[in-house]
Amino acid sequence: MIKTIASRQRGVSLSGLLIWSTLLILAAIVGMKVIPAYVQDAEIKSILSTIVNDSEMQGAQSKSVRESFSKRVMMNNINVVTADDIEIVKDERGLSLSISYQVKIPLIGNSSLLLEFNPKGLKNS
Repeated sequence: MIKTIASRQRGVSLSGLLIWSTLLILAAIVGMKVIPAYVQDAEIKSILSTIVNDSEMQGAQSKSVRESFSKRVMMNNINVVTADDIEIVKDERGLSLSISYQVKIPLIGNSSLLLEFNPKGLKNS
């Protein structure tokens, strides 16, 4: 009778628990390192959209657009891009801005993760 009850019992072995907990911890560490890069990308997108939708910036010179971007980036404590990285295009649809940049995130030892971002600021019509 004891053998039949023991053979029906199921559970996680100690080695399985260690493997799953290690994988969960590694995923959490990578997530905590990667999420700030995506938050900064969202902030940069927001800044570009704000500048593009500002009526004063539609007829402004490139220098004024870059100065506005620099001030907004400095207020948000973003240091992965500069105003010189902005690609400014003025056409019949209005002003459009874009930036291409990379973020290198060190993971463990000599391995790192390279993220490429290309946020754009387009006119909301």
